[in-house]
Amino acid sequence: MTEPTGSFGGLRLISGAAVAEVPIRVAVDALAAALREGLDPERETPRSRVATQAGELLVMPATRGGYTGCKLLTSTPDNAGRGLPLIQGAFVLFEGPGQRPAALIDGTALTNLRTPAVSALAVRYLLPATAGAPLRLTVFGTGPQARAHVAAMLALYEISEVALVGRDGPRRERLAAWCDSRGVPARLFDPGSCTEAVTRADLICCCTSAATPLFDGALVKADAVVVAIGSHSPHHREVDDTLVARSRVVVESLAGTRREAGDIVSPLSAGVVRAEDLYPLRDLVTGRTRLPAGGPRLFKGVGMPWQDLVVGVEIYRAHVAGRSPARPAGLAPDVTEADRPPPASGGITGSW
Repeated sequence: MTEPTGSFGGLRLISGAAVAEVPIRVAVDALAAALREGLDPERETPRSRVATQAGELLVMPATRGGYTGCKLLTSTPDNAGRGLPLIQGAFVLFEGPGQRPAALIDGTALTNLRTPAVSALAVRYLLPATAGAPLRLTVFGTGPQARAHVAAMLALYEISEVALVGRDGPRRERLAAWCDSRGVPARLFDPGSCTEAVTRADLICCCTSAATPLFDGALVKADAVVVAIGSHSPHHREVDDTLVARSRVVVESLAGTRREAGDIVSPLSAGVVRAEDLYPLRDLVTGRTRLPAGGPRLFKGVGMPWQDLVVGVEIYRAHVAGRSPARPAGLAPDVTEADRPPPASGGITGSW
């Protein structure tokens, strides 16, 4: 059930609980539709950062059709000691020719829906035709994005087992218990002893704040898909040069990748990969290009404002309708409230 959210001067206040009612497939399909309808990520306004006394303010504006929106996030490094999330924020949506304020949406919840939706869209086009079912999933991280990615992949794909790699034992165990309750066995690994979790995986999701690579890229199966969304700094990375050199590399946008994606910036600088070797996700979604066969497939995402707007509009429409959007005919059911993973303990770990 959607908790009461209310309004303020006509501005609908949409809570995290209301956001959580929107099925992941609706967000994925909306992102795909936007790209097919001509949205070009290369032409979108990039996010900006403002240094504050306590950390950073991130400003992420976007406009499309009759909607304009902006996500505002604060990043406060000392919040961990206060028992507060590192990242907090809100998304404001404007509507129509008069650009009236239409909604204020929980920014953390929006990000925790948008990011796995983008990852799932990439997986839809990166999984090779030879990929069998069910898939073995490995997830690095135990924070909100790790949990959201586990839930998304279980909702959209047939998964036989989940390997959870993380330092936080209690959170890792809670997520494993949730997977087990869904009938999907989970295995637990420490970061220093995760070789088996990498070598067996058909799909790997990296959802951490790591500054250095999480595993040896030579261990990844030749037909595996790797999604890396945790690093959003040109100086941080979750995957190494070996994996980048072996892989077909797909990115959200070439310009954004060069600005923020340390997983790709470093290999570009070192000559491990060339800019012309990168595949924009838009080109795959629109059918403009197809990935050649052979080698792992790597998707690197840092999050873009247009994605927040597209998913934010779907959240707003669902809220106005007073129910979750109808699923397209023929698609498998999505997660129910009982199926949702353990709630996040706060903050965003992963793409902003």
